[in-house]
Amino acid sequence: MASTPPGQRRMQILQALAEMLEQPKGDKITTAALARKLEFSEAALYRHFASKAQMFEGLIEFIETSVFSLINQITERQDDGLAQARDMVGMLLQFAANNPGMTRVLIGDALVNEDERLQQRMNQFYDRVELALKQALRVAAAEGQAPEAEVTARAGMLASFVLGRWHRYAKSGFKQNPAQDAALQIALLLA
Repeated sequence: MASTPPGQRRMQILQALAEMLEQPKGDKITTAALARKLEFSEAALYRHFASKAQMFEGLIEFIETSVFSLINQITERQDDGLAQARDMVGMLLQFAANNPGMTRVLIGDALVNEDERLQQRMNQFYDRVELALKQALRVAAAEGQAPEAEVTARAGMLASFVLGRWHRYAKSGFKQNPAQDAALQIALLLA
């Protein structure tokens, strides 16, 4: 039997967890159910993660790494502040559409009854997203495209819009695509 390369088993566990989160009306995710899905023992799970909270931290780390590397790409590619904000919001909506299981982590739904520090980490994620939007809007204000006095309020409104679309997507059983009609809605929010 060929051995699994280091790190690959951890990725398999995280992918299985994300797939389980894609079930809109799924049962509470337990390590026993996750082990059954992967067809190995719970002890094998704990050889790679000390707790279920650590597994969720792995998903959050994936989300943070993915989202913030995409935000950095947007800011490097776009000089226009409004275009940066538009592209960031669009990317956040598309990320959720492409990763339904992760959407349940993004909105905190999957973190209910888990370690409180997981939700605190997601709250920090939201703050970082809003900060990136503020920075883009400050660029727009410096370009004369938006009033400086509205930067904080607009960034908060855009972040709330994204969260609302994520919630609607998850609560619809992943039927209401969060990116549907987003271009027009984002344009209206940035007008």
